[in-house]
Amino acid sequence: MAKWIVALVFALAAGVVAAQEAAPAAADPELEARMVRITAELRCLVCQNQTIADSNAGLAIDLKNQVREMLRRGDSDQQIIAFMTERYGDFVLYRPPLKKTTAILWFGPAILLVGGLLILFLVLRRRSRMDPNLFEPDEPGQLDDNRSP
Repeated sequence: MAKWIVALVFALAAGVVAAQEAAPAAADPELEARMVRITAELRCLVCQNQTIADSNAGLAIDLKNQVREMLRRGDSDQQIIAFMTERYGDFVLYRPPLKKTTAILWFGPAILLVGGLLILFLVLRRRSRMDPNLFEPDEPGQLDDNRSP
């Protein structure tokens, strides 16, 4: 019994040692709100499906700190986004601008959908005009795979 109590005390002590101090609240809530708003527009370069604001990756944390420093210097939101775009390209923007190089990102899904629907329409139209004798006939008595005839 004493061994279990000692083990429990050590387990609790390990939990206390592993606990980290909570990050202090921002000294300037307005600056922090601007930082979150800007980083919500920028893609995490590590995660790629998250914004920098949502990511906990090391690079995202570094970029958040860099945005904070730029805001403290007095840079505008547009200057910060322009700096990040110049450094990392349009890929860093969560909503890239419409350009020749990004047109496929904007219109590609719609083109694929329309193309797929057009092909489906043409195939179904062609099949409806075919002679029914060209198709494999159903075997008599075969109703379903799960039921016996």
